Amino acid sequence: MQHLAIRRPSGAAARSTTKTFLSAAAVLSALTLAGCGAGGGGQQSAEGSESLTVLVEAGGKAELTGVAEKFTEETGTDVTFVELPYEGLYNRLNTEFSSGSTSFDVAALDAIWLSTFADAVTPLNDMFTNEVKSDLFPALVEEAQVGEDFVGMPVWTNSEILFYRTDLFEDPAEKSAFKDEYGYDLAPPTTWEQYEDVAKFFTRDTDGDGQIDLYGTDVKGAVETEWLATVSQSGAENMVLSPEGEVTVNDADHLAALDFYVGLNNDLEVSPPGAAQIDWAGAQNLFYQGETAMMRFWAHAYPQTPEDSPVAGKIGAAPMIGGPGGVAGVPGPWYLSIPKTTDKQETANEFLQFAYDNNAMGIDSSLGLAARVSAFEEYEGEPGYEHFDALVETLSAEGTKPRPATENWQEIVDSALIPMLQKALEPGADNQQLLDDAKEQIEAIVQ
Repeated sequence: MQHLAIRRPSGAAARSTTKTFLSAAAVLSALTLAGCGAGGGGQQSAEGSESLTVLVEAGGKAELTGVAEKFTEETGTDVTFVELPYEGLYNRLNTEFSSGSTSFDVAALDAIWLSTFADAVTPLNDMFTNEVKSDLFPALVEEAQVGEDFVGMPVWTNSEILFYRTDLFEDPAEKSAFKDEYGYDLAPPTTWEQYEDVAKFFTRDTDGDGQIDLYGTDVKGAVETEWLATVSQSGAENMVLSPEGEVTVNDADHLAALDFYVGLNNDLEVSPPGAAQIDWAGAQNLFYQGETAMMRFWAHAYPQTPEDSPVAGKIGAAPMIGGPGGVAGVPGPWYLSIPKTTDKQETANEFLQFAYDNNAMGIDSSLGLAARVSAFEEYEGEPGYEHFDALVETLSAEGTKPRPATENWQEIVDSALIPMLQKALEPGADNQQLLDDAKEQIEAIVQ
């Protein structure tokens, strides 16, 4: 499952715990998995006014509910949502697009699906004026274009940023000890080297029983996105694939990114045991229990810290870290697209334009995200939205790039990238050989 372009947790957290803190994000995930939807739209309402059917992933409906209600109020067009869990949504789209007959007028597409369904949706080139593009993050504009056409209008986006414990980072004794050991001030790290230093500093036995019970950070082996962000931080020109389809996963930049990423676990030992099986849910649980000092995680989680967590009220947010190529994250957007088969092209276009014009309304939803730069900036300086500065800086960074535009992306992730990461976290792993092997696998997939 993928929500907001985040891979749904694929395994249990690496460590058994006596208490699990269930975040609001996890609740939304559970609701999404339970979501269901039934048949089509494109019908007239009971009063004879026009209606639109919008196909959505259940976890993302909240972002569009307010927009839809306002659209109905201002235009008289009824909007009906059909909600499906992530995999069900993909299967529904694939089946109906393939059949040439669709039961919906607008669909919310995960970014990684745009290439797959590009030929089945209406080009939106007229919507992407210079003014519109200037108010969207560059990576989102790049990702929206497949070939010569823009095929989706971004409605919300996300990225990993840096979460850190303010009770540790702002403690005078910790600041003094760090300065004495490393020669510079303790602060949220901005580079790979600083990240290593801070992670080493906070990895410790806090209760004197000889066992490490606080780790500097986590390493997630069960998901690929965080390592991909590291690839962009390395300065890599292309992430895994070039636009021409050349597989670049085994070049020097990818190797540097892999060495740094798994080195946090294998060499520095600043990540909890079982890194190969740590996924998003596992990383959240470790951080919310106070077992890690830093966490690279999706920005939307910042205001969703469980109230009973020992770190509640003690969390700061900073931009994603940077490597030789500077700060970089991987955007996690969803897009609205219009099937070519709907006979309500004009009304569907009107809805997409309305959603763009009122994009800031998504920030008031349970997920609290938008796609326009100006929407995030409206909340600058407001309490509870401190993470927006970090998110905007990360998404605006030159190194932040979308994932490759290929219909084979999910297969590449599942068959090559995650297994490669997990093997790289084993003792004595040959990272270059693993990347060479991954290249062969990916070449076989894309041929």
